[in-house]
Amino acid sequence: MSVVIPTLNEAGNLPYVLNTIPSWVDEVILVDGRSSDDSERIAKTLWPDVRVVHETRRGKGAALRAGLTAAKGDLLVAIDADGSMDGAMIPRFRDALLEGADYVKGSRFADGAGSADITPLRRFGDAGICFLIRVLFGARYTDATYGFFAVRADRLAWLNIDSDGFEVETLIGIRARRGRLRIAEVACYETHRIHGTSRLHALRDGLRIFRTIVRERLRPYRIADA
Repeated sequence: MSVVIPTLNEAGNLPYVLNTIPSWVDEVILVDGRSSDDSERIAKTLWPDVRVVHETRRGKGAALRAGLTAAKGDLLVAIDADGSMDGAMIPRFRDALLEGADYVKGSRFADGAGSADITPLRRFGDAGICFLIRVLFGARYTDATYGFFAVRADRLAWLNIDSDGFEVETLIGIRARRGRLRIAEVACYETHRIHGTSRLHALRDGLRIFRTIVRERLRPYRIADA
């Protein structure tokens, strides 16, 4: 199993994130988006075998694409570097994949899940996005914008990640549905970011997600070359 962590100036959060990742994980990939702090040094100190991938394109989507493509594991997990996601949940994703799922989506709103960080505006927006995805694509997700997910490496081409921004999580969920992948949801609990300030902008990124959904509905689905 490979764990992919997109990172941009998260030196203060990486000690927590890396210490929650199970020791049996085969590979940890840190995708560094031109950090100006000690993110890379700290990662190598805490996880000596960490693989660092340098991504010069801006955006979380670009970082995820670079990390997932570079990963060598049969099972791939993506987790944020801000400390809001608990690596102790990774076994749940692994188990869902081993039980037959191709794509496993973390959810803050499934039964048994929760969030200490979500605002009423963002919760309302996510519910609206879930509704729109259900109407346009038939996917019954309880959470459309959470970035904790896992996928089988041999199904990565089905997702055809070609988006650079925060809308990438929503796009991946849509592509998994359009590709008829076997999908499972895992209940997760989201905490507050530990250090630093989120680069997410609810209105700007919400509009970008909406445009992405509409554009995806109008374009033909294709599987990228594996």
